[in-house]
Amino acid sequence: MPAPEAIVTEKLTKRFGAFVAVDGVDLRIPRGEIYGFLGPNGAGKTTTIRMLCGILSPTSGGGAVLGFDIVREAEQVKSHIGYMSQKFSLYEDLTAGENVDFYASIYGLAGAAKRERVAEVVATAGLVGRTDQLVGTFSGGQKQRLALGCALVHRPELLFLDEPTAGVDPLSRRDFWTLLYDLAAGGTTILVTTHYMDEAEHCHRLGFIYGGRLIAEGPPEELKHGGAAGRVFKLTPAAVGAAYAALQRALPGATITILGNNLHVFAAGDADEKAVARALDAGAVAYTGLEETTPSLEDLFAMLIRDRRPA
Repeated sequence: MPAPEAIVTEKLTKRFGAFVAVDGVDLRIPRGEIYGFLGPNGAGKTTTIRMLCGILSPTSGGGAVLGFDIVREAEQVKSHIGYMSQKFSLYEDLTAGENVDFYASIYGLAGAAKRERVAEVVATAGLVGRTDQLVGTFSGGQKQRLALGCALVHRPELLFLDEPTAGVDPLSRRDFWTLLYDLAAGGTTILVTTHYMDEAEHCHRLGFIYGGRLIAEGPPEELKHGGAAGRVFKLTPAAVGAAYAALQRALPGATITILGNNLHVFAAGDADEKAVARALDAGAVAYTGLEETTPSLEDLFAMLIRDRRPA
C-alpha cells in the first residue's frame, strides 16, 4: 500500500562544518499536491531537495520519500522521482529526440516501450516536429519543456523542480505551469522552488524557508490573511522613489514593497492610514488611493524575513 504522504521529514538538518544549511525542517506533503518551496538565495531550498532526492545525507533528523527512507533506501528514492535543476542540464549538441532517447535508456526503457514513451514525452513537451532539431537552437521555453519531459520519461510519482522557469518569458512560464497542473491532476506530486510570486499563488500549499528553517507554511490565501502580524496599506504616489524614502524615514519599522506604480506598506504595531499619510505629507509627496489591503505574497515574503535578518 503506497504511503499516504509523498514526503515526510522530521527535524531534517544538514551542516557543512559550522554552517547550518538546513535546520530542523519538518515537512508533510500529501500525494498529488503542488508544494511551493519559497525563500531567498541561500535559504536552504536546494540543500533540502538534494537530501530528499537521496543525493546528500542529512547530518541529523531524517525523512521518507514515497515511503522510502532517504538514507537507507536512497537508490529506491532516485528510481521513483524526477528531478529538474535550475541550470539547464540537457545536451545542447544532441537533438531533442536523442536527449529523450538517452534519458529513457538510463531508466531502463527499451524497444517498443521506449519508442512509445519517447513519442509521448515529445508530445507532452509540445515539440512534435522538432525531434531532429539540435537543442542548442531551442528557445528558453522549449528547453525547459524538454527538460521537464526528460525528467518525466520514467513516469515518476514525485517531481522535484528547482527554479524551473528562471529566465523564461511569461508566456512560456504559463505554458509550463499548465503542464504542471495536468501532472498534478493525474496524481503526480510536485515540489517546486520559485522566485516568481505569481507562480507561487497557484501552488496548493507554500513553505517559506529562511536561514535553513521553515518559518511559515500553508495555502497561499491563508498565509496572506494570517501569515504575519500587522496591517498593509496600498497607495499610488506621484513619485515612487520619493514616497519610498519618506516612508522609510518616518516609519523605520515598516516594510515597503514597490509593485509597479504602487507601494504596499506593512505597518507593524498600531500604525494606521493616518501614520502613513503623515509620513508622506512630511516628505511633501503627493499620492492617491491610500487604503488598507490584503498583503500580497511578496509583502508576506518581506514581512516574514524582515525581523530575521542579521543586524
